[in-house]
Amino acid sequence: MVDIQTVSIAIASAGVFAAAVYYVLQIKHQTRIRKTELLMRLYSTSASNEYMDAFWKVMNLQVKDYQDYVKQYGPLLRTDNPMNRALFTVVSYYELVGVLLLRKLIDLTTVYDVWGSTNPIMLFEKIKPVAMGIRREIEPAALLGFEYLCVELKRKEPQLKKTLNEALRKIQVPDLA
Repeated sequence: MVDIQTVSIAIASAGVFAAAVYYVLQIKHQTRIRKTELLMRLYSTSASNEYMDAFWKVMNLQVKDYQDYVKQYGPLLRTDNPMNRALFTVVSYYELVGVLLLRKLIDLTTVYDVWGSTNPIMLFEKIKPVAMGIRREIEPAALLGFEYLCVELKRKEPQLKKTLNEALRKIQVPDLA
């Protein structure tokens, strides 16, 4: 026969277990909310006029390598140069996204769903000769986060595209090419 003390211990144990499960679910939910808020702040930067102007200025950059960049625009650390400011604005942004991704503070699926892969990869390929020169001349770790972002996007793009298409099908939007 089961006595009252045994029943009360079982009920108390079930309560503690339920509280622990609830706490774990709340922690996961809060983590997701923090990641979403961070991504929203990042997105607002990339949608600003200042960022867009800088992005197109850098995309129109015509240089062969770092030395050619310095010859055309002067030393990279000169802040009075509009091209240097544009370059720093854009690459710093993607460097931050890459570092946050590397440290698992944001996830690649959401990055892909929001920005796709074209702009960051195209931009990195455009400035890669300058980035390699910056690594040689100024800072060996320069733009490693940006490069990591692009490597991961290239490596996982088929899977990311599939995941996005599955999400779009749920809301009856045709697959992306």
